[in-house]
Amino acid sequence: MIRLYDYWRSSAAYRVRIALNLKGAAFETLQINIIPGTDEQLGERYRGINPQMRVPSIEVDGKISGQSMAIIEWIDEALPGPALLPKDTWQRLQARAFADIIACDIHPLNNLSPLAVLRRDFGADESAIKRWYQDWILRGFAALETMAMEAGRGPFLFGDTPGIAEIALVPQVSNARRFDTDLSAFPRLVALDAACREVEAFRRAAPENQPKPAA
Repeated sequence: MIRLYDYWRSSAAYRVRIALNLKGAAFETLQINIIPGTDEQLGERYRGINPQMRVPSIEVDGKISGQSMAIIEWIDEALPGPALLPKDTWQRLQARAFADIIACDIHPLNNLSPLAVLRRDFGADESAIKRWYQDWILRGFAALETMAMEAGRGPFLFGDTPGIAEIALVPQVSNARRFDTDLSAFPRLVALDAACREVEAFRRAAPENQPKPAA
C-alpha cells in the first residue's frame, strides 16, 4: 500500500506522481494544504509524519520518507515497470545531473519558504518576487538547454522513454509558465515538455488533474 502526502501544485509532489504513474503503481493521495495562511504542513500532525514539514512524503506499509528525488530513486529500485534511470553508468550520471540542477539549484530558491522570507524580511513586493523567480529559472534553464542539445534530438533525453530528467523538468516548466517566464530561448526544453505531456503518466500527474484540498 502506497500513500502519497501530496499537494496539487507542489512541483516536488508532481515529480513523484509522474514517477509512480510511469511505473503503473497504484497509490492513494492525501492532500496537505501548504498554501500560505493554511500551512497544514507546519502543524503538529504533519510534523509527526515528516519532521522537515514539507511535501511530498511517501508512506509504504506504514514506513514514511520525504524528499522527492530520493523517493523517485526508491520507486525506480523497488517497483516493477520501465526504468527511470538509464542502464549506462555515464548516462545515469548525466540524467541525475540534469534532474539535480532543477531539484537542488532552481527549485529550492523558488520554494514557498525562501519566497516568504523575501517578502517578510526584505520587503520584496510581488514584482520583485516574480523577477527573483524568473532569474533562477533562466539561469538553470540555460544550462539545461545546452545539456539537452548535447544529449541528442530524440523525443526524450536518455532513451526511448522518459525518465528522471523529464520527471524533474516538466513540473519546473509548469512553474516557469505560471510565473510568465519567457521560454523562447529554450526550444529543446519546450519540445521535451511537449513530448512528455503527450504521455498519459504525465497527463494524469498534472496539477490541473489533481483533487484540490478543501478551503
